[in-house]
Amino acid sequence: MAIRKIIYKQNDFTIAYDFINHQKEKNIVFLHGWGSNKELMSLAFRESFKDFNHYYIDLPGFGRSPNNQVLITKDYANIMRLFFTDLKLTPDLIIGHSFGGKIAALLDSEILLLSSAGILEKKSLITKIKIYCAKIFKFLHINSSFLRSKDANNLNIEMYETFKNVVDEDFEKIFSSFKYKATIFWGKSDKATSLESGKKISSLIKNSRFYPLDGDHFFFLKQGKIIDDLYKKGL
Repeated sequence: MAIRKIIYKQNDFTIAYDFINHQKEKNIVFLHGWGSNKELMSLAFRESFKDFNHYYIDLPGFGRSPNNQVLITKDYANIMRLFFTDLKLTPDLIIGHSFGGKIAALLDSEILLLSSAGILEKKSLITKIKIYCAKIFKFLHINSSFLRSKDANNLNIEMYETFKNVVDEDFEKIFSSFKYKATIFWGKSDKATSLESGKKISSLIKNSRFYPLDGDHFFFLKQGKIIDDLYKKGL
């Protein structure tokens, strides 16, 4: 593992990353989803995409990259730009899962999305009830942490506020204005980000391909080679 320290908005950020040198001219960057880390992405793809050198990154607030600032997704993208500049790295392809897909869509590179977040979906009745109750408890100064989404568990105050910022961001305009090539993979049984959201993202990005694969939100964990092969077929 290596680390890089950068300054963004007068705050220090320590970014942990792993580099696999395949002695190639092209570079690929892997951005994990919310609550995940670089190890998960490495587990899925370290034996694939060997036409690239690999960079696996722990985003601020996850894995071994700490964070004590309240951020939005655009902040994460700006931090990644500074990180790339510091490494003198120009990504040829960025693979982003879920939350990482939103960040990838803000960067100047070809992207490969894995069940990307960014399309607002209708909240279930249970979720609506939890939100309503949480507002009441907040007004009454009652602890409502037990109502939080599992994605918000064990977060410091800044990361919890960051979660509230990013969870309801609408990226439809971002996807529709994306000017690079995009290859999109989705789990057919994904319940975190629906298959319909994947189809919508593909319809919004002009130069895109869409591949539904068997599995849930983490369908890619055992399908790295399949994803690599399908990506290459479209080159």
